[in-house]
Amino acid sequence: MSVTESGAGGAGGGSTSRGGGGGGTGDRGVAGQFLALYGARPDGVWAAPGRVNLIGEYTDFNGGFVMPLALPHTTVAAVSRRTDGVLRLHSADVSQGVVQLAVDALEPRADTGWAAYPAGVVWALRAAGHPVTGADIHLTSTVPTGAGLSSSAALEVVTALALNDLFELGLSGGELAVLAQRAENDFVGVPCGIMDQTASACCTEGHALYLDTRDLTQRQVPFDLAAQGLRLLVVDTRVKHALGDGAYAERRAGCEAGARALGVPALRDVPYGELPSALDRLADEGENVRRYVRHVVSEDHRVERAIALLDAGDVRAVGPVLVEGHDSLRDDLRVSCPELDLVVSSAVGAGALGARMTGGGFGGSAIVLVEEADADGVTAAVEKAFAAAGFTAPRVFTAVPSEGARRLS
Repeated sequence: MSVTESGAGGAGGGSTSRGGGGGGTGDRGVAGQFLALYGARPDGVWAAPGRVNLIGEYTDFNGGFVMPLALPHTTVAAVSRRTDGVLRLHSADVSQGVVQLAVDALEPRADTGWAAYPAGVVWALRAAGHPVTGADIHLTSTVPTGAGLSSSAALEVVTALALNDLFELGLSGGELAVLAQRAENDFVGVPCGIMDQTASACCTEGHALYLDTRDLTQRQVPFDLAAQGLRLLVVDTRVKHALGDGAYAERRAGCEAGARALGVPALRDVPYGELPSALDRLADEGENVRRYVRHVVSEDHRVERAIALLDAGDVRAVGPVLVEGHDSLRDDLRVSCPELDLVVSSAVGAGALGARMTGGGFGGSAIVLVEEADADGVTAAVEKAFAAAGFTAPRVFTAVPSEGARRLS
């Protein structure tokens, strides 16, 4: 089975357009849907957000640094505890009825479609020794799928948080993120890093999350762009990407091969100042491995530069760092596409401070850092460029740093 993000729990109903915020789904509406579906009120309602990554792409599985922020777009779950070993799953955003599974029969890589994500969380919790004995779950979402905004992580984390509360497991947000990642890695079969799940579980309103993916230490970095007359736009190209198709896994394998050849545990351990000599030592590893190593080592350095600028209050100077990151993703990692490249070139050409693709690539979204006064003009320039190229019109909205996973009722 190849389960892709665009099948990860049905988020597409929450698409936003220019100027839209696309916030979460109300808990009372979801509870009412649960009642109609299962014949009883849920025990509670929970929400977990999607995310955009400001900087630090393809570094998380290399033990490196990332800086995501949570979006107001959320996956919402109405959930009730069961004690009979039955797991019932339903998504309002997928044209499919209730999926019923037995918790003691859950097997990795089984062909359960979108339901693999929440089922994988149940499997991961039980594999870790937590007594999850079944649940009824109803889901709905405003996180755009296939847009590089982590709809799959939102689905996993909201399920994990609900079960953590209902079964009184006492797990922290960081611990839930690790279990959610295991669900995606080992049950679904996507070799993602820890960033997306940690962002969904642990981000706080008004902040970006500076995360060391090796030791999982984190720091909430103030990121109030509006107070500085700035805005961070998300441009969804509407080009759907699928990380389960092997391209992501190939790049991860190439990074791991580079680390082995250099004799380090992970590429995070290659100092930026030693990158030229490291690349010389990789002459026999093939051009792809050398390019992947160059991206990851330089990207970790870009995260460190960005956090230093934010700590110094010089947010505008982050713009060129974003552009450098996009160039590296395009030329070294080769995970961009014409639509993403056009967002960056047209936005910067119209006066944006910086822009880059965000997420796994091969489509999805880009972020654009702009002066508040220039936001409409830059948006119009991107839309005009897409129309001239014959591309589908993009969706553009403002990324507002929002709260991580929480219980609504």
